Amino acid sequence: MEKRPRIKLIPTLGDIILELIGYLSLFTLWYLVAINYYKLPETIPVHYNTAGNADNFGGKETIFALPIIATILFIGMTILNRFPHIFNYPVRITEENAFRQYANARSMIRYLKFIVVVIFGVITFKAIPNSAGTSEGLGEWFLPLTLGFIFFPLIYYVVQAFRKA
Repeated sequence: MEKRPRIKLIPTLGDIILELIGYLSLFTLWYLVAINYYKLPETIPVHYNTAGNADNFGGKETIFALPIIATILFIGMTILNRFPHIFNYPVRITEENAFRQYANARSMIRYLKFIVVVIFGVITFKAIPNSAGTSEGLGEWFLPLTLGFIFFPLIYYVVQAFRKA
């Protein structure tokens, strides 16, 4: 493996705002589960098919799986974001482009952290009324929108990596 420069990056105001929004979203996800847990019936939807319809059910305690997984992913990506020199890049990292590439990659991870929490939040937000029978499924647009919110920005950041090479 090539020896890449280690650079201390100072987050921009946009990075700080996105990071704070991510933490706020994670807190909101936990809050949503906490205030609704005792109102849930004993059986709730735990899995949805590609059409957004519930296709598996479990005990109401499984609602905690969503914020737990979101928190683990959020913390994991937060830790990973401290080491941009170990990321995979589509271009060769040099002393000249390291700062730009690292900043771009760290912004992408921050965005993905936020989107992961939002996706888990939407699933939780929809699972609560679904379990009460006042709503049905996630909706047919959930999967295409989720994929779009993940892959379009990824493509954007990869294109930026080539432009900043």
